[in-house]
Amino acid sequence: MSSNWLKKASKTPESNTFEARRVVDEMLATIKEQGEEAVRRYASKLDNWSGDIMLTPEQIATQIREVPGDVRRDIDYAIEQVYTFACAQRESVKDFEVTLPSGLVAGQKVLPVTTVGCYAPAGRYAHIASAYMGVATAKAAGVKNIIACSSPYLGQSIHPCVLYAFHRAGAHTIMTLGGVQAIASMAWGLFTGKPADVVVGPGNKFVAEAKRTLFGQVGIDVFAGPSEVAVIADDTADAHIVASDLVGQAEHGHESPAWLFTTSHALAQEVLERVPQLIDQLPPVARDAASCAWRDYGEVIVCDTREEVVEISDRYASEHLEVHASDLNWWRDNLSCYGSLFLGEETTVAFGDKCSGPNHVLPTKGAARYSGGLSVHKFLKTLTWQQMSREAVPQIAETTARISRLEGMEAHARTAEVRLEKYFAGESFLTGVPVTR
Repeated sequence: MSSNWLKKASKTPESNTFEARRVVDEMLATIKEQGEEAVRRYASKLDNWSGDIMLTPEQIATQIREVPGDVRRDIDYAIEQVYTFACAQRESVKDFEVTLPSGLVAGQKVLPVTTVGCYAPAGRYAHIASAYMGVATAKAAGVKNIIACSSPYLGQSIHPCVLYAFHRAGAHTIMTLGGVQAIASMAWGLFTGKPADVVVGPGNKFVAEAKRTLFGQVGIDVFAGPSEVAVIADDTADAHIVASDLVGQAEHGHESPAWLFTTSHALAQEVLERVPQLIDQLPPVARDAASCAWRDYGEVIVCDTREEVVEISDRYASEHLEVHASDLNWWRDNLSCYGSLFLGEETTVAFGDKCSGPNHVLPTKGAARYSGGLSVHKFLKTLTWQQMSREAVPQIAETTARISRLEGMEAHARTAEVRLEKYFAGESFLTGVPVTR
């Protein structure tokens, strides 16, 4: 394979994780030992917040009055899109039962978890979309207890629009908490008395590390890192739109990779010229984030063939993957590692980020090789059950006993034999040689 890096990243997503791990380990240990008192101290120290953690219905009603009617309509529309798509996902997973050749009847039962914690950050930006992405999806899954957290915004409680999104999407409990202390509080049931079964939502490297550390005690959506975008483009692509879409995701933060994989050297050169120009036109906060991200993490790779592009793209396994190329069906059929796929110039990541329907909480750092993003499936438990008649026992019991004894597990074998002895007294069965050592 012949690939040419016209621009190569000077850093990797792992460059800034070690310090975050140390800080998070210390914070979680303190919160585990000291509970809500430690959470309040961290809220005061890190977010300058000493007000109420738990928002009452009256406080929610008062604060969301600030949200203008046209903004409410936009948020309501986005929630409807996300909820409708999530409901379709839920319908795609069904209970079933099947009679196996032995006569055993086995089945699957799909149930939602009981409690979910949904986080939406509000640091550099107020992540309104993240609020309904988590809550509306949990609601579609049928979760009975949805706890939502977001950090204070500009010295006040939760950003009114984030709060409206939480409330309108269906959160049952809303807390003014950000960062590691929010994740720990939801995971351990602080303030609510209801520990979360699953905690979801994007955040900075400290939030991501807290979720990674707590995974196992609770379920999480994905092992998240900084937001990523890759664009696949051929010579039919519009260089200005490609550059715009790369910058649009680099705006997320200083560590957000933006990658271009292309078969067109001319397009690559034009995109390299346009990206810095577009970054320079951004307002200060976005310009600072995007310029650092492009400088340190941006890459442009030129390949000879589209097959080589697929190989490169699947290796990177980008969180968001756009395709600006001819024969979109070919790309859809051949690409296999991405968080979410955006086919055609008309379909940009920002649509998915905000309101097109599929969830925007997606795997990063190569996790798309083995995992999808947030969906109703993250909130569902696929449980199996089985039941059999006595007539079905002999063959399964004999096989179970023999395999158990081959493994050296005599007690397992005897659970099979005891049933044969009870149901078929006096009959002879081949159950293997008993384990004697």
